[in-house]
Amino acid sequence: MNKIENKKIAIIGGKGFLGTSLAEDLAKNKIKYKIFDKKSINESYFDITNFNDFKKLQNYDVWINLAAVHRDDEPKHLYDEVNVNGAKLLCKAAEEYGVQHLIFTSSVAIYGFAPEGTDESGAPNYFNDYGRTKYLAERVYIDWYKKDSNNKNLVIIRPTVIFGEGNRGNVYNLLNQISSKKFLMIGDGKNNKSMAYVKNVSAFIEHCLSFEKNLHIYNYIDKPDMDMNTLVSNARGLLFNKKNIGLRLPSFIGFLIGRFADILSSLSGIKLPISSIRVEKFMKTTSFNSSISETGFIPPYTLETAFEKTIRYEFKKNKLK
Repeated sequence: MNKIENKKIAIIGGKGFLGTSLAEDLAKNKIKYKIFDKKSINESYFDITNFNDFKKLQNYDVWINLAAVHRDDEPKHLYDEVNVNGAKLLCKAAEEYGVQHLIFTSSVAIYGFAPEGTDESGAPNYFNDYGRTKYLAERVYIDWYKKDSNNKNLVIIRPTVIFGEGNRGNVYNLLNQISSKKFLMIGDGKNNKSMAYVKNVSAFIEHCLSFEKNLHIYNYIDKPDMDMNTLVSNARGLLFNKKNIGLRLPSFIGFLIGRFADILSSLSGIKLPISSIRVEKFMKTTSFNSSISETGFIPPYTLETAFEKTIRYEFKKNKLK
């Protein structure tokens, strides 16, 4: 651990959900770090699209890039400016300042609606701008690595959907619908969903700090996967002591509702919580595999414990310790 403790870590985009968790872990283990983010002020303010801001990182040994545009409804140009051009500027700055250790959080979104069990060798088949630009960013980092592969260390992590206490992403939205009794199951619910608990992902990023110089690419998944029926029944069990699914809609009606929401959103200019792409995502199997176990990493939390902690934190008064 001494080799890690002597490193200075720069966390780009560290004010977000994952960055906050990572910072807590590093502080707990007395590893030197500093957060650089557009939400920060003074010398910690950082815009990944501004090359001059990289001067602030020149004295740090490891750059961890968590900054990204990821929402489904962002303007297309922002994905390219932040995710792709930001990666180009980062790699250019790393060359200029002699930084040889980079960690980049990509996404399983590069695989799109991939075959069940897709691992790190899976072919890119993205269906949205987020997946497209994450894949293009990966290529930028790999090109940087290949220029001097004997002396560089590049870690690319492709997490599946990340959830946890305080997050307001897709898993929270689902749990919130169940908690508020507004949830309707669409389809048969037999589709599996890979998920990743934020504290496990941040622990793995810290684990990556000890990797030897090389190119390391890993999916991040907390196993075993749950299918939608299991996920919903477990949530209802914790929330209402009723381990059932509740009301269920046929899949074709769900698709029609999604298409209607698309049209309504287009005409009104209002972003709605439902869309055809979100219905499709909900009904698809998104199940991935990972070779992380080969690194010796053991997640600090099981998926079941993480799921329960999140529900109790967000929706129950008797929060777990």
